[in-house]
Amino acid sequence: MFRSNVLVCGGTGCTSSNSELIIDKLNEEIKAQGLDKEVNVIRTGCFGLCALGPIMVVYPEGAFYSRVTVEDVPEIVSEHLLKGRIVTRLLYQETVVDENTTKSLNETTFYAKQMRIALRNCGVINPELIDEYIAQDGYAALGKVLTEMTPQQVIDTMLASGLRGRGGAGFPTGLKWKFAAANQADQKYACCNADEGDPGAFMDRSVLEGDPHSVLEAMAIAGYAIGASQGYIYIRAEYPIAVKRLQIAINQAREYGLLGKNIFDSGFDFDIDIRLGAGAFVCGEETALMTSIEGKRGEPRVRPPFPALKGLFGKPTVLNNVETYANIPQIILKGADWFKSIGTEKSPGTKVFALGGKITNTGLVEVPMGTTLREVVEDIGGGVPGGHTFKAAQTGGPSGGCIPASLIDTPIDYDNLIAIGSMMGSGGLIVMDETTCMVDIAKFFLEFTVDESCGKCTPCRVGTKRLLEILDKITSGKGTMEDIDKLEELCYYIKENSLCGLGQTAPNPVLSTLKYFRDEYVAHVTEHRCPAGACKALTNFHIEAEKCKGCTLCARNCPVGAISGKVKEPHVIDTSKCIKCGVCMEKCKFQAVVKK
Repeated sequence: MFRSNVLVCGGTGCTSSNSELIIDKLNEEIKAQGLDKEVNVIRTGCFGLCALGPIMVVYPEGAFYSRVTVEDVPEIVSEHLLKGRIVTRLLYQETVVDENTTKSLNETTFYAKQMRIALRNCGVINPELIDEYIAQDGYAALGKVLTEMTPQQVIDTMLASGLRGRGGAGFPTGLKWKFAAANQADQKYACCNADEGDPGAFMDRSVLEGDPHSVLEAMAIAGYAIGASQGYIYIRAEYPIAVKRLQIAINQAREYGLLGKNIFDSGFDFDIDIRLGAGAFVCGEETALMTSIEGKRGEPRVRPPFPALKGLFGKPTVLNNVETYANIPQIILKGADWFKSIGTEKSPGTKVFALGGKITNTGLVEVPMGTTLREVVEDIGGGVPGGHTFKAAQTGGPSGGCIPASLIDTPIDYDNLIAIGSMMGSGGLIVMDETTCMVDIAKFFLEFTVDESCGKCTPCRVGTKRLLEILDKITSGKGTMEDIDKLEELCYYIKENSLCGLGQTAPNPVLSTLKYFRDEYVAHVTEHRCPAGACKALTNFHIEAEKCKGCTLCARNCPVGAISGKVKEPHVIDTSKCIKCGVCMEKCKFQAVVKK
């Protein structure tokens, strides 16, 4: 029994900031101080507050250390772990009450409005130790299902819970399972979509890094419900930590008899294998994913038939994403009514969001459905930094749309987002301020979609390229009002005629920005001006003479020598030489350099 447990984030974000070196240094210092039998160091998954990483939490005190460096470790060990003195300067400042008192993380603005179901074990357990998962009621739901429930009762529970697929479309999970169970076959499959490809999204990766057994347990429950004996997790190879921990979890579950033959002496056989994707965004579409698992080029298939009838290897298949599966063990243990009591009537439960962009508290959040965008951005996210104002939020990645500031009080659920021209998507939520050009944002997502289109159908393969060409024309100052009309017309054609969800939703960023920020498109075309000052072709840097002190700092830092002037006299920028890098604006201490 250890007197102190030190939890260190081992998620990708903190790992990239040297949390592995911090763990190594911790163990070294703890041993040097003779504390190795008293202090236990635990590598966890993501705590959620990525903006403050690397994160370390020491229990039983609950001291939440943020932005820890390797150099800080000796002080933490000698002062806190050896002498019992909390190192106040390293604490997450919102947890500090006074010199001797800290408050719970759940009382901080970042965590207070969250409710963690899918993320319940992330940052709490060592994801590489199955015993720690079992200690948190792990595999109890599978045991209950196999010893107390029939497959139909499991499906009825999922139907009653109202759980909708968290991968983006929001299709009822229980209904999907019901369809697959009704189709007879000599072999069925339960698959997991971990091919998270949206720019700025890292929800599924974090669940797999912090709590892989929850997904394995849920897949086994799905297999039992529909009559499948084999599962596959399709995960992109760019997630090495998640892949490693998944494989460790699978090996441990097999060793404990929780995967494989005759699980819980029930006669039920189920095993899981991993299949690595090469990073193709289109393989997030269910039929393309299954085609890729089969060893073929990842392209979508025409539907019907749907996967519940003819999926992987032509057999009935259910496919759910990581977050959907992560909810299932809790629904089985706590009941459908418990889950239904959270969120909204048509969108029960919680939703995990990867909060990024122009936001103070970048990180991973899980909130009840129906939480407003304002609560997520201003309360949990800490608002827009640098004195800037909230302009819009992008949900759903390349498939979603932009929500303007005027709709910041919109409750977030499937139906409300669709009603305002966006969608839930897998859960990326990118915040933008007044320095963001909405035409440029639409162009950014179109560039991504063009690169990721599989090319199988003409509307997506050719149509998205034409959209991008028009957006390029507008952002370079060469667009016309007719181009805006063409843009809109082409968007609707692509939506109505593309084969799969990638093409059908590709125009959404363009349509939503046209709907709410049409004036920016018009300014680019009629005034040859980017209101946000983000489009280089439409932006010039200018020095305001009355503010310029002639300090020469801008001229000395200009990489192309485009600035001239005498010491203590106003300087001038030669726009014919200027490459619009913005260094002059960054270096000026008197705010004399402006964009025009």
